[in-house]
Amino acid sequence: MNQSVTRSDDSVKTAVVGILVLSSAAFAFLLWILFFRESSDQLNPEALSFLPAVNASLNGLCATCILCGFGAIKTGHRRIHMGLMITAVVLSAVFLVSYIVYHTIHGDTKFVTEGAIRYVYFGVLISHIACTAFALPLIFSAVFFAATKRFELHKKVTRFTFPLWLYVSVTGVVIFFLLKANS
Repeated sequence: MNQSVTRSDDSVKTAVVGILVLSSAAFAFLLWILFFRESSDQLNPEALSFLPAVNASLNGLCATCILCGFGAIKTGHRRIHMGLMITAVVLSAVFLVSYIVYHTIHGDTKFVTEGAIRYVYFGVLISHIACTAFALPLIFSAVFFAATKRFELHKKVTRFTFPLWLYVSVTGVVIFFLLKANS
């Protein structure tokens, strides 16, 4: 076997392991913030009451970039695709920081409404969380493969990344509106 191919395979394996470790750590940290850590009593949670709307906007903008990026690559506009996908990654990163700040100070938000909408809310929330766990390493992998010009691997990964990332972004907005109607 060619030595450069072996090195390339090893670098992909190392990157994938690193991506899985980083993704698992990030997801575990988010779960800890949401479900196991108590909110801070020293800071005024109302001071950040605008952040859920900001987060929903970031999710909506991310979904728009994902859809437009998909359209751009399907029509052969690679540079536009790249710009839109980098924008989607940046929006997701800003969302994540904002989300962590909000939930670190505010804690979790209770859904108190009874009836069928409660089942809808928790169905969307649970699927959103589950898809996030799978989307995160796929997004990191897609970025890695594109950045290292491994476009065949990038294309294979994005078949799964695209629908999951889009679903997570859209359901993030849906969850915001369901919680808003709940208050």
